[in-house]
Amino acid sequence: MADRILRLDRRELLAGLGAAVLAPAMASIAGAQGRPSLTLQAKAGVIALRPGGPDTPIWSLQGPAPDLSFRFKRGDELEITLQNQLPVPTVLNWHGIDGVPAAEALAARVPLAPGAKETVVVPLRYAGTLLCDLRLLGDGQERPSRPLALVVQESDPVTVDRDEVLLIEDWRLRSDGTAIAPGVDPKDTGPLYTINGLTTLDIPARTHERLRFRFINGCQRNVIALKIEGHDVRVMALDGQPAEPFLARGGALVLAPGTRVDALIDAAVPPGSTSSILLHDGKEASPIARLVASNEPPPRAAPLSAALPLPSNGLPAQLDLKNALRIDLTLGGPQADWVTPASFASSAAPAFRVKAGRTVVLALTNRATIPEIFHLHGHHFRVLDRLDDGWKPYWLDTLAIEPGQTQRVALSAQYGGRWLMEAVATDWAAPRLVRWYSVE
Repeated sequence: MADRILRLDRRELLAGLGAAVLAPAMASIAGAQGRPSLTLQAKAGVIALRPGGPDTPIWSLQGPAPDLSFRFKRGDELEITLQNQLPVPTVLNWHGIDGVPAAEALAARVPLAPGAKETVVVPLRYAGTLLCDLRLLGDGQERPSRPLALVVQESDPVTVDRDEVLLIEDWRLRSDGTAIAPGVDPKDTGPLYTINGLTTLDIPARTHERLRFRFINGCQRNVIALKIEGHDVRVMALDGQPAEPFLARGGALVLAPGTRVDALIDAAVPPGSTSSILLHDGKEASPIARLVASNEPPPRAAPLSAALPLPSNGLPAQLDLKNALRIDLTLGGPQADWVTPASFASSAAPAFRVKAGRTVVLALTNRATIPEIFHLHGHHFRVLDRLDDGWKPYWLDTLAIEPGQTQRVALSAQYGGRWLMEAVATDWAAPRLVRWYSVE
């Protein structure tokens, strides 16, 4: 296979970032106030990572069904109950939930003690692909943990034949099949990737069928690229927010840890054939799944026309950069202001304070020798052009930053509250670090 993705190095892989389960269950359950509810359990579990080998002990976040994703509707007020059955404190961490200060880990919700439970109501303002996990306190723990996807469906239906969540995870396994948590030296371990908990996955497709794939990088530390051979990949949303639709460059999607990409694929292979889905981690490419063309009749005689943009979630069309509050943030290298989540204290000085409604421009400079991942809580941001004379046509909440590079991003500080920022290097042993900011 001479495809360009097989020749991607780490720099090319990151440059593409301007930036799960098949047939998931409808998990909304009527609550006492008529709102949907979801009960999640943080508990010990196992996963079969090695065919024919022993199961691997993990810590998991489990819902009322053995799915890795749950579906709700935009506008729902979701009542979420977390039960901690682990022997250590834990806290629910979100990717994609904006403007819900009551749900903010550490800044509003202290870690949940073993045996305890708590309930929080989360208004689902935006349609999109969300992610939640227990990993904020996961560094150096006894076992690694798995994330869960939440799908918030658009108010108006989107023209697709199937809507699938594809969750990619990375593991570091010892020879006895046990897995280590991040924040630990990975010596004497080998890497392994899974998709929806499997080392390989066959996805059936009919000719001219339109598939909506919600790709999620659920890896602990790794930036990855994905490519579906023989198909155009049209990006429709990034990090849970609609984008101006565009074709992925070279057909490859690049995802930092926590990144979500909604893409449309029109199956274009003859019955009985297959197309590999390749995963590249900056070192090598390998197939992780296949599109398998079925012999069933196609749903239509010809492919659908190009898709219209997804409905807007109402984020501002313009940002006032001229009057923005400008903040410099350093990632990587010796740090005094960034702390581990276990050491976080809301009494510490915030990275910045801003009045609600004002634009904030963050200059994110990576002083480390390897890429850093930045994740913003509470708000999405635009990546600015080099001269601050415009921005990329999409919103993000997670960004990979190369060594020595400065990226400027802008957000509209719409939601009052205390919000976290996370930073972590793309190294399994690197610690996750946090700071907070205040919108007043």
